[in-house]
Amino acid sequence: MRAKVIGFLKRETVLVVACVLAIASCFFVPPDREYVSYIDWRTLALLFCLMSVMAGFQETGAFQKMGTGLLLKTKSGRGVAFVLVFLCFLCSMWITNDVALITFVPFGLLVLRLADMERSVCLVVTLMTIAANLGSMLTPIGNPQNLYLYTASGRSFLSLVGLMLPYTLFAAALLATVILCACPNPKISVALTEKQKKLPAKSLVLYSVLFFLCLLTVVKLIPATVLFPVVVVILLIFNRKLLLKVDYSLLLTFAAFFVFVGNMGRVPALHAFILQVVTGHEQTVAIAVSQIISNVPAALLLSGFTENTDALIVGTNLGGLGTLIASMASLISYKQIALQYGAQKKRYLLLFTLWNVLFLAALLLLSAAL
Repeated sequence: MRAKVIGFLKRETVLVVACVLAIASCFFVPPDREYVSYIDWRTLALLFCLMSVMAGFQETGAFQKMGTGLLLKTKSGRGVAFVLVFLCFLCSMWITNDVALITFVPFGLLVLRLADMERSVCLVVTLMTIAANLGSMLTPIGNPQNLYLYTASGRSFLSLVGLMLPYTLFAAALLATVILCACPNPKISVALTEKQKKLPAKSLVLYSVLFFLCLLTVVKLIPATVLFPVVVVILLIFNRKLLLKVDYSLLLTFAAFFVFVGNMGRVPALHAFILQVVTGHEQTVAIAVSQIISNVPAALLLSGFTENTDALIVGTNLGGLGTLIASMASLISYKQIALQYGAQKKRYLLLFTLWNVLFLAALLLLSAAL
């Protein structure tokens, strides 16, 4: 029992912290009717729908088949690195950084073994992780904090894309430069072919339609109150197992932080103090807080104390670089390395931290220039 509790605390540290903060805040502001208004139900509904639909796409094997098709056209080690890194970069914009890494990191490790490129595993997986975290910053659906801040700010889809486009293009150029300069370029000695399964056409059509409905909800053409029941009913009919694959701990983390932030906003002295710390330094504070509690909780926490959402969006996106927990998605890659290449964990952490700090420094210089 004790081992299970310790395991849960390690696995769901952010959720536990969020719940502790929410419960503690209830002593300052006893529960009342206003608690219901704390919760951003639209964001939670959209997150739920996007996660369940992405789980369906993963199940079809469509992403892996797309990656394999691209890799079959590569003839060099550097080409393999380009494909793996930019698969994460481009796909994360639409399938989220978490799903991109869950899908392509295990796939990438397999490819690197087949291509006899295991000496480059730590570097390539590090770049794949950075790519997923930076590619995802372009769109509202690329990561949870973007979706929340986009919804909370009431801004348009194109305005968020326009805000993050310079950073995204610069990140793409940085990734390409690092691959060209730092990645070895051996000839591929092992064929990257494998027997391809036929994709389930009906399932792909179904999930594509549901994803399109999600996009219409993101751009505010369909209310979330319509999307949510439609997705739930359709999945209950066609594939109810997907409902079990939703990251409910993330949804609960959001709800707990909503309660905490809502309560803190009703404690005048504390609200005034945090407001004084954050005001005028939103981007810097967001980056710093992200290093400790990760960028999603940082966005939820700080959004209650500033109206400068532009700085908060940039700060929490850039804040995903740095420490291993700055973006919780980064833990997905680390766990795969630990599982398959346990002896290289320390080397991976060293490379991961080094390249993350360098990318963060470069993007901060860009931010200063802008």
